[in-house]
Amino acid sequence: MLKVGLIGCGFMGAMHANCYKNIEGVELVALADLRAEKAAELAKGTNAQLFGDGKELIEGADVDIIDICLPTYLHAEYAMLAMEKVKYVFVEKPVALTREEGEAMLKKSEETGCQVQVGQVIRFWDEYVELRRILESGVYGKVVNANFRRISPRPTWGWDNWLLDTARSGGAGQDLHIHDIDFVLSLFGEPQSFYTVKSAGGEANSYVNTLMQYDDLVVGVEGTWDLPGSHPFEATFRVVLEKAVVENAGGKLMLYTNEGASEIKIEKKALAGEAYKGGNVSDLGGYYNELVYFCDKAAGGEAITEATLGDGVASLAFVLKELK
Repeated sequence: MLKVGLIGCGFMGAMHANCYKNIEGVELVALADLRAEKAAELAKGTNAQLFGDGKELIEGADVDIIDICLPTYLHAEYAMLAMEKVKYVFVEKPVALTREEGEAMLKKSEETGCQVQVGQVIRFWDEYVELRRILESGVYGKVVNANFRRISPRPTWGWDNWLLDTARSGGAGQDLHIHDIDFVLSLFGEPQSFYTVKSAGGEANSYVNTLMQYDDLVVGVEGTWDLPGSHPFEATFRVVLEKAVVENAGGKLMLYTNEGASEIKIEKKALAGEAYKGGNVSDLGGYYNELVYFCDKAAGGEAITEATLGDGVASLAFVLKELK
């Protein structure tokens, strides 16, 4: 049985706790949060030991893996402590607040031999996994252009309103926009050039739009979380290939060719529990997929090769260049 210690029991911690409860061969044995009631809520249905602070969990819990779902500005400190305790650490995205923190985490991982996965969950989201499969098959030719868009109501659900404090979260650029940047970089690599426009007034980095130029294609990536609470969260993409268009919008993944239009059906696993109420996500699917991958690697003593610490640091570095 793989024993999990989870640090941070808020929005994302609740997502992860529900996922672990659905993964066979995994047991949630320790939870830590400054708010005792949050940890107690997630401990329901388990025999998990509760801690008031993540450092106490790292020091005192009997765990095989540690999952860090703390606010971004705490990632580096707690992740590096966890690397000294266990051989597998999961840290939510963005990997850190600054590139220097990311580089320090890479150095610590090398020193300890700890395998680290970063919560760049889009790499594991079913529609994006299917898009990658289609592109890699080459059946519809090369990509001509693409657009990725992620828009959200203002994230007021974070503890102490930390998400809206750019000094602690990095703003929408680092916390939301980085999802699609990471995925684009994983598909196409670094662009030859890029041009970014971002919000000039109001909250810093609340709107970011980047045009990425490659040798033979152009990719646009837009992200914002400066929308009213009544506006739905949307994560969409449109990828134009030589012989088809793949589009994810309106709750459907569609394929358009000269022969006609068809919906690409994806069978999703039914999971017990729900996504955290009050956030901008209504589906555990991608989180479940990434944590199954993480747990499988940990159980088998294998290297993390997807959404690695290096990937997370590279994506953070690119976003920070956009936001300059």
